[in-house]
Amino acid sequence: MNIANSPAQPSIHKLNVGILIFDGVEVLDFAGPFEVFSRTRIVPGVESRRSDASAPFRVFTLTRNGETVTATGDLQLTPRYSFQTAPAIDLLVVPGGYGTRALLRDRETLDWIRTTAARAKKVTSVCTGSLLLAQAGLLDGRRAITHWGALDLLQEISDAREADISIQRELRFVDDGIITSAGVSAGIDMALHVVEQVCGASVAAETAHYMDYKGFACS
Repeated sequence: MNIANSPAQPSIHKLNVGILIFDGVEVLDFAGPFEVFSRTRIVPGVESRRSDASAPFRVFTLTRNGETVTATGDLQLTPRYSFQTAPAIDLLVVPGGYGTRALLRDRETLDWIRTTAARAKKVTSVCTGSLLLAQAGLLDGRRAITHWGALDLLQEISDAREADISIQRELRFVDDGIITSAGVSAGIDMALHVVEQVCGASVAAETAHYMDYKGFACS
């Protein structure tokens, strides 16, 4: 089918999805949600993906100073924006990876996360990105999850800050105002959950179908 001859695409308000990246970021942590949000369409089908007309999200990556960073596996990443140049973020995604450990002591990044989260409509994390949300004080008194290998570290951060985080250990993602997900591939489930919240179950299911992703079930 020629997209030019298909029914008119709806006019929709696009939400800005800002994905933080940094040295040592886990590739699928950011790439999984990036794929979900960037390929979501209100109009179903393969042809709708040839245009952004029915895309409900505008997705971009950013780093602190707009610098190129190195992800796991020595993948070089050039962001679209810096902290200073990024447009207003409606949906914040904080991925994980071993690079989060250094950022736990990075006041500028933690302050930026805190400030951006206060203005965003939704705040999410993947894997050990929840450690940064916890360190920034965003998970105080909430249920949260992280990669299975970092559950004890999340508990240590909670105890050190007296944050009273209720750490979950068996779920793919936890939505307690702020949405945290378990390790690596769980970020795809988290992102599809957000699509379901924003766009409805049928759009989330169709996005998962387009991606040929079998692991997600709408709530």
